[in-house]
Amino acid sequence: MKKIFSFLSGGNVDRAGRTSRKDFLRSMAVAFASTPFIRALFRPAEARAAEKLKPRPRRAVKTLCDLAVVKGDSPAAITRKAVEAVGGMGRFVKPGAIVVIKPNIGWDREPKYAANTNPEVVAALVRLCYDSGAKKVKVFDNTCNSAPMCYLNSGIADAVKKAGGHISHINKDKFIPGAFSESSPMKSWPIYRDAVECDCFINAPIAKHHGLSRLTLSMKNLMGICGGNRGEMHWNIDEKLTDLTRFIRPDLTVIDAYRILLRNGPSGGNLKDVKLTKTVIAGTDPVLADAYAATLFGISPGDIGYIKNGAEAGLGTMNIAGANIRKISV
Repeated sequence: MKKIFSFLSGGNVDRAGRTSRKDFLRSMAVAFASTPFIRALFRPAEARAAEKLKPRPRRAVKTLCDLAVVKGDSPAAITRKAVEAVGGMGRFVKPGAIVVIKPNIGWDREPKYAANTNPEVVAALVRLCYDSGAKKVKVFDNTCNSAPMCYLNSGIADAVKKAGGHISHINKDKFIPGAFSESSPMKSWPIYRDAVECDCFINAPIAKHHGLSRLTLSMKNLMGICGGNRGEMHWNIDEKLTDLTRFIRPDLTVIDAYRILLRNGPSGGNLKDVKLTKTVIAGTDPVLADAYAATLFGISPGDIGYIKNGAEAGLGTMNIAGANIRKISV
């Protein structure tokens, strides 16, 4: 300890190991000023206000098929099989990686109502990430209903904790304007920092009806990483979701279609609106994943604006017939 104080205070330590109050305060100032957090606080306000999040870099991953569609009785088992079918989680998560899994936790509903991602699907993804050597797996969502109630009643908080993941409520201070293109309707929309600053981003929505956009699938699920007035997102939503998907570039998309909500979405609340399809869809092309999920509702992918827009923008394909889709029953 004497040597430490001597180093920090410039050597003004007496034989008894004491340092002066002045030198001690100086040493503490040096130590605090060296931390990134404190440096950020003391940056000029103009610099902090001008900070923008850059888009996540595109990471090309070679998979065994374009899309895996797995059916079975166990949500966890078909999730594991779907990821395995596209090549395994090790293709996306490297040892020491910080991983973000973004489910839908937006509503204060139990899993049986199909308003949120199935907790067993989320927990299976968390375990697969750790099995592949992930250092930390973060799970969060910007909820529509009360966050504590959504996290609790969805079953996701408990499932993630048991799987070893780190689930947290949204920290409003982590919303930073995104560096979208000047022509984008997203402009400088605030985006959650943790969603961008990660090594692997896994989008894990539930497939369900939506009153305005017809369906909530993977591209729309990304609204849960946006701050600001979420209601305004629905103006020009197809182009906004396309730009948001391009900005985040999910490394892996896993759609929970174990139960799907056919009507009265996105919050649901009536079991008569829920259909048990026992399906999980996995792939790296969010447009293709959404296109296939749309067919579970009897809807042509081209009739969903953001799917069509995403395909036209080159984010992926909605040509299901021309894709290499592996279908498996467990």
